[in-house]
Amino acid sequence: MTAQIQTMRTVAGIINSIQTLEGEGMLVRRPFPKSTFTDFDPFLLLDEFGPVNVEPGKAKGTPDHPHRGFETVSYILEGCVEHKDSQGNTGKLRTGDVQWMTAGAGVVHSEMPETEFARTGGRIHGLQLWVNLPSQDKMMKPRYQEIPSAKIPTAQTEDGLVKVKVIAGEALGAISSIQTQTPIMYLHFTLQPGAIAVQPVPKEYNAFIYVLDGEGLFGTEKELAGDGQMVLFAQDGEEIAIANSANALSPLDFLLIAGVPLKEPVVRYGPFVMNTEAEIIQAIADYRNGRMGSIDF
Repeated sequence: MTAQIQTMRTVAGIINSIQTLEGEGMLVRRPFPKSTFTDFDPFLLLDEFGPVNVEPGKAKGTPDHPHRGFETVSYILEGCVEHKDSQGNTGKLRTGDVQWMTAGAGVVHSEMPETEFARTGGRIHGLQLWVNLPSQDKMMKPRYQEIPSAKIPTAQTEDGLVKVKVIAGEALGAISSIQTQTPIMYLHFTLQPGAIAVQPVPKEYNAFIYVLDGEGLFGTEKELAGDGQMVLFAQDGEEIAIANSANALSPLDFLLIAGVPLKEPVVRYGPFVMNTEAEIIQAIADYRNGRMGSIDF
């Protein structure tokens, strides 16, 4: 029993989300960045939009905006979002789909409700994670990895009480096909009442959990956290334990996200994240001078 406890990570803190507006006035919940908690190396931002029922013609999105120096990971839980960029790429993300965009040297991007969804309205829910790029990759050529829900590996325990969708990394024997510039885990777990999950996480990874729905017990101390809260874990073990109480009235739905910290200077200005102020100034100049292109289709 002692050996097992020593492998388990403890909870380093619990972060509450704030509510803020993005894009055209889309309300999001954001555990970070905020004034009291700016980043969690290598992660820069996590936003949850919805779940919300949108009236016909009232759907909001994020029109044309630039990115440089990091990756955006968009995960659509419900609804349909259309994206375009300054390199001529376009596509639609539907329920369960993921887009892993490496902005690299720079791209102008838009994420808007799909035309038919915007017309008819409906329920929308999703998340966006920003992952920092190491200095040697910040000016790499932009690229996309788009994975439809049907191609994202899933797994479950024999009793069916624990299910996981493996967006990046590995869990319960399922392995993602995503290529990440920095080693990353991005796992979507659902635990039924009474379920316990133990997920291996390399000790060098920074790791956190974001609770999407329900209330669970986390870490060796069985810290209580619920919907909209972020659970930070110390780097003091190689496994993370999560439990949903047998008395719970609903499943526990959460993301487990972890990655190797870059331990590099972070200088950020809106949609640009670089290592120095000079690089930020250059990014602003490049955008204003049209070097990141524009969306004209």
